[in-house]
Amino acid sequence: MSQRLPNYLRTYRKRACLTQDEVAYLLGTWNGAKVSRYEGFKRRPNVQAVFAYRMIFGVPVRDLFAGEFKKVEQVIKRRTHLLIKRLERGKGNPVIEKKLSKLRSIISNQDTHIIEEDYGPSKSEATTYHCH
Repeated sequence: MSQRLPNYLRTYRKRACLTQDEVAYLLGTWNGAKVSRYEGFKRRPNVQAVFAYRMIFGVPVRDLFAGEFKKVEQVIKRRTHLLIKRLERGKGNPVIEKKLSKLRSIISNQDTHIIEEDYGPSKSEATTYHCH
């Protein structure tokens, strides 16, 4: 598997034929210096900038920040396995069973459960995992 860059902001900016100053303007900053730091992996954009990039380039966040996404995905998967082991001690409890079901679905179908940025969670997911 090839190594992914932390982000592909420069790639998508170039494809859009926009300058760093133009993207900076869209982001609400004064000049392209901040955009340059984002593109050069020297600074991480805040959540507002991440959503702005999503809107500007029309590309899912997981593609814009592919390397970062992969790192987060690996951490979540590892933590999910550990949490499953902890919760399995309470098997039989209906709330614990719901939690275990959700956690197992994260592991088995990582792509559709961690980020639902284009469509949001399905109605079945929104109603199935309510814990009261």
